[in-house]
Amino acid sequence: MNETMVCAVGRVATQPVYREVASGPSARFRLAVTARYWDREKNMWTDGHTNFFTVWANRQLATNTAASLTVGEPVIVQGRLKVRTDVREGQSWTSADIDAVAIGHDLAWGTSAFRRGGKPETAAAPAQPEPNWETPPEGTAAVAEDSSQRPIRDVVLT
Repeated sequence: MNETMVCAVGRVATQPVYREVASGPSARFRLAVTARYWDREKNMWTDGHTNFFTVWANRQLATNTAASLTVGEPVIVQGRLKVRTDVREGQSWTSADIDAVAIGHDLAWGTSAFRRGGKPETAAAPAQPEPNWETPPEGTAAVAEDSSQRPIRDVVLT
């Protein structure tokens, strides 16, 4: 399909609104994207025009969006751009919506801690020990600590 995919970097302008609808979870929020440019006369960065987009998220992305985002946070949104024009009460208006495929915090402005969302309850799988992800010191061999697995040896050549 020929769709207009965009990547918008901006700030959350409204608190996400979460709804359970017949087709599954849905969330929406407004995204403010402000252009910045270098003003040579003032010798400083200056804010330009601000564009506002309504971002729509569905299914698990909607659930995670509602749980993760608050007003003012810097985010990156990737999705399909939909521009609509309509006439209401004699007034013409245009809206720009983004049907989000991915939403994340902009780490250029701060840190974020990722947590997996909850999964539906299923039969519990047997717990397995966490593997040892440590890199062995140079010149030594690492052996798998889990006795249920065949020993794995990493040999470091010097």
